[in-house]
Amino acid sequence: MGTFELLPHPANPPKAVSKIEARIIGLDEHWMTLRWRVEGAQVLVLPPFAGKRRADGLWQTTCFEMFVKPEGGEGYAEFNFSPSQSWAAYDFSGYRDGMAERTAPRAPVCTPRRGQSVLIFDVALPAPGLPALPFAYGLTAVIEEEGGVKSYWAMAHRADRPDFHDASCFSARLAAPSAT
Repeated sequence: MGTFELLPHPANPPKAVSKIEARIIGLDEHWMTLRWRVEGAQVLVLPPFAGKRRADGLWQTTCFEMFVKPEGGEGYAEFNFSPSQSWAAYDFSGYRDGMAERTAPRAPVCTPRRGQSVLIFDVALPAPGLPALPFAYGLTAVIEEEGGVKSYWAMAHRADRPDFHDASCFSARLAAPSAT
């Protein structure tokens, strides 16, 4: 579970954000903990506090995401986390197909911490709401900066346009725990 440097898609360059790192900090039977670190966040637009609630359309402003695809199938799950503390989770039966709300045992805990030029965004996601291991995954971010500038960050991108649902974005693997 290493740290990944996310890359902005060249079709949508950032204004001031210079680097985003993302990683899974921990995973046990209760929680998966994720962290995004955004450098150059001086003009980053953060949505206003909304509280822990499910909401659609979070990707329309600054939002952090995880896509998870279990081995051996076409289906995958999408998780959206907002600095407003709102969240969303969806299941897809195939590439952008069969979208349905994914059930969650409880709301994730989203914690933004902002300094002058850095944003740290932590998420505690209830592990029972994740697909079974092993799975491929991708950590991504939609970044909005002042002036309506939006950039799309991922571990890997398709060449022509940003698309976090594309197979290229599922570039990391998380193995099932080994028997001890």
